[in-house]
Amino acid sequence: MAQISLTFPDGSARDFEAGITPAEVAESIARSLAKKAISATVNGAHHDLQWPIEADASIAINTMADDAAALELIRHDCAHIMARAVQSIWPDVKVTIGPVIDNGFYYDFDRAEPFTPEDLGEIEKKMKEIINKRDPVTTEIWERDRAVKHYQANNEPYKVELIESIPGDEPLRMYWHGHWQDLCRGPHLQHTGQVPADAFKLMSVAGAYWRGDSDRAMLQRIYGVAFKTREDLKAHLHMLEEAAKRDHRRLGREMSLFHMQEEAPGQIFWHPNGWRIYTTLQDYMRRKQHADGYVEVNTPQVVNRTLWEKSGHWANYQEHMFIVEVDEDHAREKTINALKPMNCPCHVQIYNDGLKSYRDLPLRMAEFGSCNRYEPSGALHGIMRVRGFTQDDAHIFCREDQIEAECAKFIEFLSSVYSDLGFDKFEIMFATRPEKRVGTEESWDKMEAALENAIKLTGHAYTLDPGEGAFYAPKLDFKLTDAIGRVWQCGTFQVDPNLPERLGATYVGEDGAKHRPFMLHRACLGSFERFIGILIENWAGKLPFWLAPRQVVVASIVSDADDYVHAVVDRLTARGVRAEADIRNEKINYKVREHSMGKVPVILACGMNEVADGTVSVRRLGEKQTSVVSLDSVADELAQDALPPDLKHKSH
Repeated sequence: MAQISLTFPDGSARDFEAGITPAEVAESIARSLAKKAISATVNGAHHDLQWPIEADASIAINTMADDAAALELIRHDCAHIMARAVQSIWPDVKVTIGPVIDNGFYYDFDRAEPFTPEDLGEIEKKMKEIINKRDPVTTEIWERDRAVKHYQANNEPYKVELIESIPGDEPLRMYWHGHWQDLCRGPHLQHTGQVPADAFKLMSVAGAYWRGDSDRAMLQRIYGVAFKTREDLKAHLHMLEEAAKRDHRRLGREMSLFHMQEEAPGQIFWHPNGWRIYTTLQDYMRRKQHADGYVEVNTPQVVNRTLWEKSGHWANYQEHMFIVEVDEDHAREKTINALKPMNCPCHVQIYNDGLKSYRDLPLRMAEFGSCNRYEPSGALHGIMRVRGFTQDDAHIFCREDQIEAECAKFIEFLSSVYSDLGFDKFEIMFATRPEKRVGTEESWDKMEAALENAIKLTGHAYTLDPGEGAFYAPKLDFKLTDAIGRVWQCGTFQVDPNLPERLGATYVGEDGAKHRPFMLHRACLGSFERFIGILIENWAGKLPFWLAPRQVVVASIVSDADDYVHAVVDRLTARGVRAEADIRNEKINYKVREHSMGKVPVILACGMNEVADGTVSVRRLGEKQTSVVSLDSVADELAQDALPPDLKHKSH
């Protein structure tokens, strides 16, 4: 029998007979390891314990302590167990596919009757019965003809179609969970009892066309979530509850921030309250960028296709662009323009207007640029995913030897902004050279070294993302974590030697010759629309006082206090506080409830006692206690709270 060499994570190697399975390898190491083993990693690929190894390889035995492997197997097995449960209860249901997804799994079924919430409960109960049976999971390789005949005999037409669509003629892998069988690439756990019976939950049912084709059958997709432990499941369900409470679409209605309608898909109708958040955030970013050495520009929204052809966007991005055809006076054919999907080519046009010297670099050029991109209607999501948006976009034109310093400067800038906005935790993903790329290896070495050195200079941790850079240069992506642990990718920093080349950007160097500048694309918030949605959800609508659209409501307790209410509003407004009066003939408790629902941070109540004493009764959002404070002191305090962070730093 041929021998193969298997290399273990500690670097040691052992010889085995070819065809040995990872289960047998684990048994040869220790019986305790064999009992705990759930799968293997062979040459970097996830490997079932039952699959034979035929050639020299690296191997690591996975146990439930290996999160990535364990979660993939638990979720994949849950999908199969769910399908088995469904066909146990309703034998006529046809099964299709059931993959692993983020946090869970789904399976698509062809059933005449719609699944109900009660059905999901019954399926869960049956799944737990199957798990408790601890049925073995086994696998075999079948020839295609045998597999097709098997599914035809069992009246499973979807499986037959799947087999016929698989390219090539290699045999197929079949899996059994107990007596229930499915076509599957694997890997899987070794018996159903390895799935934690108290760590999964079926969540919802949705429609899904077979193979994503709207001309094919509409199937029913059951979604589930699954984790290693009951505690992990509870934490996830709690996060989902929190996310539902924080949904920016619901809060947008309650706080009267914005709305969207069919006549303008993917476009936002900003209400006064929402636009106040927008402009306050934009003013803050404008001051921060000015202080950091940026010049602000503004470029056209409608640009002729010739520029997009030169920049490469027409060939590579046209399907995402809104095309505008104009019948110019006396033109024999229509002029074709496009709404700009990004600002970078236009910024190069400003750079190119006039000769630039090495002394002019770095040139930091910022624009709150209104962009439009076609997003499929099914991908639109509130103000998080839209077609019309504004970026806090900027481009830095610099020499190669300035990349490192500019990158470090931006990381510090971004860190400051995120901290001011309540996000102290963010992660840097360092995307390096992809397999298909342009440029010399020497230039890639320099660009990657510049970014890596810049990160280290700032003292931030980072994670390598090998092969995920652009085809012309590496980049950094910045992911922030919100109040309930969700991760959002907003900021980016990307080196670009390509666009200056395509659009003819140059500068005169110290040697008197013309050189190409590097263009550094950078964004901190990304789109204002999406970032405001993130802010709303992160703060559950209770925005920091300086960002809140309605900062203070001064409410009368009795109508005799109305004049005093207006005087208090005038006093606060003069100090830069966004204050408004509520002198409606309603009880004070009604007013407090209404304005609390609208997430107003501070409510000042005024009755005759407050009029007589020159005080106000202060209630802050989320606090049950009220306190009576002099108008002078509350005006001083609120005026300080109303200052944006960058101005507050200056005042200290």
